[in-house]
Amino acid sequence: MEVDINTGLVLEGGGMRGVFTSGVLDAFMKYNLYFKYIVAVSAGACNGLSYMSRQPRRARISNIDLLAKYDYIGFRHLVTQGCIFDPELLYKRFPYEIIPYDYDTYFERTSLGYTFEMVTTNCETGKSEYLQEHDGNRHRLNEIARASSSLPYVSKIVEIDGVPMLDGGIIDSIPLMRAIETGHNKNVVICTRSKGWRDTGKDLKVPKFIYKNYPRLRVVLSHRLKAYNEQLDMIDEYEKRGDIHVLRPIKPVEVGRMEKDVTKLEALYEEGFNVGEEFSKRVGEIK
Repeated sequence: MEVDINTGLVLEGGGMRGVFTSGVLDAFMKYNLYFKYIVAVSAGACNGLSYMSRQPRRARISNIDLLAKYDYIGFRHLVTQGCIFDPELLYKRFPYEIIPYDYDTYFERTSLGYTFEMVTTNCETGKSEYLQEHDGNRHRLNEIARASSSLPYVSKIVEIDGVPMLDGGIIDSIPLMRAIETGHNKNVVICTRSKGWRDTGKDLKVPKFIYKNYPRLRVVLSHRLKAYNEQLDMIDEYEKRGDIHVLRPIKPVEVGRMEKDVTKLEALYEEGFNVGEEFSKRVGEIK
């Protein structure tokens, strides 16, 4: 599949498995490989932000180097802040103080026609939404990323423009169809599971007392695993047809969604970088 300026980039989520994506994107930046349209969900959205601002290794530092120092994953954060990932640290102190985000470059890119969409789940409608921020509102940009990454049950609902939102991966874990709907018939897809993996768990009906004000959200949560496996089937079919190029871990992934083992995270990051570097050398700069 030929990669050109009309090729889209699709970024899956997966919690801490997203370090694979950050490795791939760092390799892209090393070889000046930038896509003009990106749609990303959850951890993919967070990693994609550093790609949009052209800050190599920023996502790696956030996900690996600073994890041990700040220990930002844990149930104490759920008790004190309503989210198992420390939101105060990740969405305020990180971008503004500890590892500053280059908002100027991000918004410069959007002004030049680069598009970065982040997937969220609308709790009221039970449907996915694809949100952008291109008017310079730094706080809204951070909040969209936070909403896209807010895992159900272990995160607070985040309001964007007055609408309650949660993790986009509830419905659209690999937003390939969104890329196609926006006119991108050829896409590069970064997945965070090895080829052939399927979730063998069982979907369970969500009780009425959970998210009692959001019945449509309960419905989609009750079919989450089935929907994800169907998306994986779809990815395999599009790949087989040659309509997409998939970059994914070669070996079965040992990193969990809330992984804190730095050795495992570093190994997955390096695998992502190597995969991304091989792809970048083969493709060259996008024109």
